[in-house]
Amino acid sequence: MSTAPRYFEQPARFSPAEWQTRVKLAAAYRIFDHLGWSELIYNHISLRAPDEPGHFLINPFGLHYSEVRASNLVKVDVEGNIVGHSDWPINPAGFTFHGAIHATLPDAHCVMHVHTTQTQAVCCLEDGLAFTNFYAAQLYGKIAYHDFEGITVHLDEGRRILASAGDKPVLLLRNHGPVVVGATLAQAFSLMWLVNRACEIQLATHSMGRARQIPAAVLEKCVADSLNFNPKYGAGEDAFAALTRIIDRIDPTYRS
Repeated sequence: MSTAPRYFEQPARFSPAEWQTRVKLAAAYRIFDHLGWSELIYNHISLRAPDEPGHFLINPFGLHYSEVRASNLVKVDVEGNIVGHSDWPINPAGFTFHGAIHATLPDAHCVMHVHTTQTQAVCCLEDGLAFTNFYAAQLYGKIAYHDFEGITVHLDEGRRILASAGDKPVLLLRNHGPVVVGATLAQAFSLMWLVNRACEIQLATHSMGRARQIPAAVLEKCVADSLNFNPKYGAGEDAFAALTRIIDRIDPTYRS
């Protein structure tokens, strides 16, 4: 039996570049759901629209991640206006910081936010993420924090989130959950994978006893040796492609 992706026709209203971007983003939503990273109809992944400065694609608010398709992703501008037709609104809590990040940071092509149990638990710890395991070591020097202000529906918090993030690709919203920013979708996914695994191992370690510390010099070496940050060296493209193939075998309708 062939494992090649089933062909789905590109709607005429989308350019080839936008359609390709939509398909890849829709795959990300299905991958998140496959990994158990979805949260009812909430949370969000956004990706810049190609050849349209100031525009990005995000999930329709009201659909589960398993229902997201390339054609029902919503295109919005950095003011939160829906561009073109959509049967669904967008989540205002998502736009607050996705819009601010896309509008301000030129290299922020993809923004991801989750509420997985392990990441939210670590965000609730006073000391946050501990650099005491293989995954966390690759995030050394890459983490920033933002104090909890409530549900992120107020636009002025977007500016404070940006200020808190600074130049860090991973922002842990205290008492809330992580936000990752990537130069590509695959890079952002790779970072989110690291964050989730680092938090899982931290919680497992702390349930058993005191964690063994990793020297700062070794942490710095781990970051230098990691292939997760520079798109020149893949930055997660191979892993994302492998997971996309799994989704294609399970349910390729995300391509429609």
